[in-house]
Amino acid sequence: MLEGGVHQVVEGAQNVVDRLPGFRTPAHKPPPEQANSSSGDVRWYSDWKWKNPFSSDTVYDEARAVLPPLAERPPIYTYYDASSRRKDQKSRKAEQELLQIWRRAWWAAGFRPVVLSKSEAMHNPLYRAVQGLTLEKGFENELMRWLAWANMKGGILANFMAVPMATYDDPTLSFLRRGEYPTLSRFENLSNGLFIGSASHIDAALKEAVSSPAIKRVKFLDEALSPGTVQVEAKAEGIAFYSDAVLKSAAYKPIGEKLAHLNTVPDALQQLPDLINSHLHTTWQNQFPKGIVVLKPLPEHTTVLIEPAIDLARNLSQCSNTPLPSSCPPNRPKCKPCVSNKIPISAQKFFRNDSRIFTIASVPHPYTITSLVKQKDDLDLRFIRRETNRDIWIHAATKEMLGNGLSSFARLPTIKEAVASAYGSTRSLWLTAEDPPKAESEEDRAELDWIFPFKIPREPMPSGKSETPVPGPERRPPAPKPEYGDGPVPKEADLAREKDLFQKAVIALRNGEKGGAKPAVQIKEVVESWNLADAEAWKFVRAYNARRRSERRKWEHEEASYQGKGAFDRWVDKIS
Repeated sequence: MLEGGVHQVVEGAQNVVDRLPGFRTPAHKPPPEQANSSSGDVRWYSDWKWKNPFSSDTVYDEARAVLPPLAERPPIYTYYDASSRRKDQKSRKAEQELLQIWRRAWWAAGFRPVVLSKSEAMHNPLYRAVQGLTLEKGFENELMRWLAWANMKGGILANFMAVPMATYDDPTLSFLRRGEYPTLSRFENLSNGLFIGSASHIDAALKEAVSSPAIKRVKFLDEALSPGTVQVEAKAEGIAFYSDAVLKSAAYKPIGEKLAHLNTVPDALQQLPDLINSHLHTTWQNQFPKGIVVLKPLPEHTTVLIEPAIDLARNLSQCSNTPLPSSCPPNRPKCKPCVSNKIPISAQKFFRNDSRIFTIASVPHPYTITSLVKQKDDLDLRFIRRETNRDIWIHAATKEMLGNGLSSFARLPTIKEAVASAYGSTRSLWLTAEDPPKAESEEDRAELDWIFPFKIPREPMPSGKSETPVPGPERRPPAPKPEYGDGPVPKEADLAREKDLFQKAVIALRNGEKGGAKPAVQIKEVVESWNLADAEAWKFVRAYNARRRSERRKWEHEEASYQGKGAFDRWVDKIS
């Protein structure tokens, strides 16, 4: 008893000393704010220590989450000159959609897509030298494309009909992301659809082509070069090129027939965006033969948390609209088309690191999950300390993978890897339960399109019936059945109670932000202190999504300053 009293006196004295200027114990200063490291109330810090269990150990700041440094995105260029394209409205609209598909696909593959125009070509010192040449109109556009690329000092030049259709870790895409191109090269199966090279090699090739007599009779610039100037690499299996020759092949005969006649070319072009988008969707679906899993670690009383995830899973598993439902991408002729591929959806209690499934997880704030599990909307300090267990969500989610022996702190790196690593982020989508993508928000839906990277089917037809003999975009898969051991199916009254508790929890968290009412702020801090691991997981997911959104919008804003004043402005995403 005496010993306890002594300890209490010493502790009290230390607290008094800590409040006296000049006598406080030393404290680490948080690192300075980085550029572009906040979005609204969400703040983050990029550092290689992101896998450490707690961000505050690195930044000494409870409000910031430590995220992995952003991966370098090598630029990939395409050339588009509206003045040299078809002038009818149908063709122009289709090409704008194709450019947007190209941008989305390459962005999701880890690149920085840039649309060049004649403006870049005119800045090339060689531009004046070619003005006096008599060239065919088609080749003149080809020459402008190379001049514009050379002006950007090399890298990757792609036709906007060449899009990545493979897993993120595809060997070709991984090679291109490294950004090192020692020779001027193209790929065997892509013809003139994609070139790589350094500035010096491109400049040398241009000078050789301009001085070659063959320049007046060739269709593509590399045909005017001496053998060996452009190296031919092995097939790029991860890239699909929808060239004229490909589209006129037997696999795409209905479209090829329309391309063969000038008066029906606009109709063919109009079908291409849906065709390519559906192939991107099919390629994604084929990566996950075991289907889509919606994570539901604490199944009782938490149905409301996963409803947006289930809605998204159902959209992802249905078929995109396409003029050729049974077709496959040019680089994947043996794909499994969506119409003959039933994508299973399941709600599972445990996170499973299985590359054959795609996981959608809704991570709740500890206040939210406590309120729902305990069916209580007025949490207080006494109840939290005496009636609740710590970090129940992360324990439940990782129980199968990590067992029961690990602390909640030791489980955090596994969740962070799944959320933010190159491997995990392409095989799962992690959302905060309180702020999921809203089904009624086109802006939220468009944001998801940039992640997957195809335009996700939005809604089924109102009737829900298909008049076609195969599943079409109007046939939406049913909601998943509960996993074994999921507990009783909730009744309508139970779901109504869940929604009421959930809405109150969202309001309580909003009031608990800094600057809110003092009691709300205090109870939020108490809940987070009691559930340090669950709170860290929630903050990490929230910051990761905010940074991903911020990165893309910043790039969109920068691109809009260039060609955005012309044709680009009609197809660039509008960011509010």
